[in-house]
Amino acid sequence: MQAIMFSRRLGGELHMAQSKAKLPAIGAALVKPIAAGLLGGLAATVVLDVIVVGLFPFIGMPADSSFSVIGDTAARFFAMLDIEMTGGVLLGLLVHYLTGLSLGGLFGAARSWRGLGLDSRKNGVGLGILYTEFISIPILATAPIMLQMSAMAAAQWFGVVFVMHGVYGSVLAFVVSRLQV
Repeated sequence: MQAIMFSRRLGGELHMAQSKAKLPAIGAALVKPIAAGLLGGLAATVVLDVIVVGLFPFIGMPADSSFSVIGDTAARFFAMLDIEMTGGVLLGLLVHYLTGLSLGGLFGAARSWRGLGLDSRKNGVGLGILYTEFISIPILATAPIMLQMSAMAAAQWFGVVFVMHGVYGSVLAFVVSRLQV
């Protein structure tokens, strides 16, 4: 009996596909905003990295130190799941760019929701910074915890990333506002 019901449902779905029934509007409506967010996230991540790599040597830090911290944190996290991987700069770059793209796509989708009132560029940039700072807190808090940073190192970490994520949020929101109409 269940096989007959399944084949009827399957036949109904095939009939919908053959009749070119409309797809849900929400799926199609989110493609462009998410794509704009992904591009904005990529652009913001590249801008952030150019600033970090250029600025860190002037303040006495290695240019790749933030990537190393991100990679070591990710490796420790995966080790808790019994997945062994080597931390360091390469893993840090991978995690950093995947996170930047993901948060960008999520921002693009959120910005497309008219209920948030993000239609103006001024509101969009301000809320882009707020969004980035707020959503980054749990992500950034993992580094001092996993790597058992001293209080001074943790304060320096949060100070630097707070400023840099403000840059990320403003670039993200600016790019997304330019791409979304």
